Amino acid sequence: MAGLQKILIILLVLFLVLLALIFSLNNQMAVSLNFLLFETAPHGVAIWIILSFVVGALTGVLLTMLATVRTSVSRRQLKKQLNKAEQALEKSRNTTDRTT
Repeated sequence: MAGLQKILIILLVLFLVLLALIFSLNNQMAVSLNFLLFETAPHGVAIWIILSFVVGALTGVLLTMLATVRTSVSRRQLKKQLNKAEQALEKSRNTTDRTT
């Protein structure tokens, strides 16, 4: 089952690369982008679109990783607090059992 999944992922990636190649071949008009005082060298429209997609995807992955790290740190802190509370409860139960 894992082998079939790997083959399907490889086929999907190859299909996406093929689509990007076809897209870039059909959109070769050179344009330059202006950012306030900065102007880029002229490149094909497809290059700019693919580049913006890649930058957006990497930004999304980075933000997701940061959220995951934050969640795992919070989880670790909550586990420590839970362990302390459980130990305090157990200690309280032990002292209560001894007194009765």
